[in-house]
Amino acid sequence: MILKTNVGRGVRLALGVALAGLGAAFVLFLSSAHAGRAQASVMAQLKVSAKAVAFRSAMDRLWEDHIVWTRMVIVDFAAGLPDLKTAEARLLRNQADIGNAIKPYYGRAAGNALTSLLRTHILEAVPVLQAAKAGDKTSLTRALAAWNANAHEIAVFLSRANPRNWPLAMTSTMMKQHLALTTNEAVARLTGNWAADVAAYDQVHAEILRMAHMLSTGIIRQFPHRF
Repeated sequence: MILKTNVGRGVRLALGVALAGLGAAFVLFLSSAHAGRAQASVMAQLKVSAKAVAFRSAMDRLWEDHIVWTRMVIVDFAAGLPDLKTAEARLLRNQADIGNAIKPYYGRAAGNALTSLLRTHILEAVPVLQAAKAGDKTSLTRALAAWNANAHEIAVFLSRANPRNWPLAMTSTMMKQHLALTTNEAVARLTGNWAADVAAYDQVHAEILRMAHMLSTGIIRQFPHRF
């Protein structure tokens, strides 16, 4: 009942307009199976030590936490549940955890910078949800533009840190996919399309593991003496 009264037709129309601009990202996602196979091939070529395996598992866990707590926030927001602020706090803590994970390799300043960018990534998703729920197309378009600009900043940051293993074309595609799939998940939840909601989360989960593997593989290849 909450979704029908607060969202309804207005959200569908607003999100339909906004998502048109994300169509290219979904086209990119169609090639994700190939990307996943390529990533597995890269790892197979590495001389993988126990330390490398543990690092990759830890990175997987961090990014799975990212999408799990993002989902909790979306669910809580859509239904107006009282634990929304608690879920948001846990999600923001995850961004610090991810930043801390790269500090041993790129330094404290870089880790803090990544945390700051990721916090903005989370905080700028809030206006997207608010505008979508209200059916405000103008605000939604503006919020999505800011969200995508931050995603580009993250892509640039990562590429500069490890240009050989994380070229900008790769990191940009990765971030576009992440935003597009997360938006798809939010659309399904806000409009009460439960089957699509489950399917969207499965896609988000698969994509985030590809992202985590890309990042962990890049660090292992950049700092082989550490593994």
